[in-house]
Amino acid sequence: MPTTNEKIGNLIYQVRQERGLTQAEFARRLGTSQSAVNRMEHGRQNLSLETLARISDVLNKQLITIGESGVNLRIEGGHELSGTVILKRSKNAAVALLCASLLNHGVTRFKSFPRIEEVNRIIEVLESIGVKIRWSSNNDLEIRRPEVLKIDKINSSAARKTRSVLMLLGPLMHELDSFKIPYAGGCKLGTRTVTPHLFALEQFGIDVIAKTGHYSVNVNKKKPDDRVVLYEQGNTVTNNALMAAAKTKGTTIIQSASADYMVQDLCLFLNKLGVKIKGFGSEVLEVQGVPYIKKNISFSPTEDPIEAMFFLSVAVTTNSRLTIRRVPIDWVGLELYKLKKMGVNFKTSSRYKSDNGAIDLVDIKIEKHDGNLVAPLDKLHPNL
Repeated sequence: MPTTNEKIGNLIYQVRQERGLTQAEFARRLGTSQSAVNRMEHGRQNLSLETLARISDVLNKQLITIGESGVNLRIEGGHELSGTVILKRSKNAAVALLCASLLNHGVTRFKSFPRIEEVNRIIEVLESIGVKIRWSSNNDLEIRRPEVLKIDKINSSAARKTRSVLMLLGPLMHELDSFKIPYAGGCKLGTRTVTPHLFALEQFGIDVIAKTGHYSVNVNKKKPDDRVVLYEQGNTVTNNALMAAAKTKGTTIIQSASADYMVQDLCLFLNKLGVKIKGFGSEVLEVQGVPYIKKNISFSPTEDPIEAMFFLSVAVTTNSRLTIRRVPIDWVGLELYKLKKMGVNFKTSSRYKSDNGAIDLVDIKIEKHDGNLVAPLDKLHPNL
């Protein structure tokens, strides 16, 4: 995965080319050597704020702005795209899998894991409580948890930057009689309450009290008296209920479960850990719990349908010919059907299996259109 310096270097290279400058001409205007410019463009040169500002002046283009939110790239649109994109693995599945790795006292290895900021935040949280995590080639990730987690050492700063920290409730209830986790943060996607999580987990004997800056959790673990009916058919809520049921002895039935892709990925992972799940892909899941899990396993998350739709949308918006490989077709089927009704031309390959052996993938080739696309009748999702 390219580093930040490499991304900035590539941006400098592209803008220099657009301005028709050679490396030597650019170096002369910048007041530096051609070898220094070469290092910059290959991401091998540390760049100060002053240097970045000077580069922006020479190229007559503000490349980046730096503030509390990190690095923001300014994008110049209006260009056609071309080539082939290979999709990365799903971020939403990845953060749930990281939390679920705590269920396993053996070694967990994830293949081709997405290396992005929210994943990094959960990794920081896990490392702070004693989990050993190591990246290797091809973005593979190895996780070794200690026998006893140091939950009192949790990195509160990292935890508050991601809403995914809520999915630690399900795994941690099997470890401790009481614990605290910081308030969940993350993206500002409207008002999202934690109440559905609390309603689901209280059926397993968890009592959560919101206090200043953290949730205080008390556990009197029990098998649910009846079906666990979810108050909200949400993905993270379903994941929490699945992880609670995964190590609860006996059979737990979860009703009104989400059947979305990240939930199915978690079901596949739990199956590899020896947890038997019936109703895979439906709204009713039957989970046969395993009280103690210690297995050395490898698992490959599925490709990201959100990233697939991003590139599909970009290709249509810029009227570009683009090939998108490894698309999880069952998760974008409705969207493709609507694009077809709008007049978008595309071709799909035959189906083939993802690395986890369960999810169907295709390659999609988007063709250029004549500009006469038809807007869909429903401007909002029909379920809203």
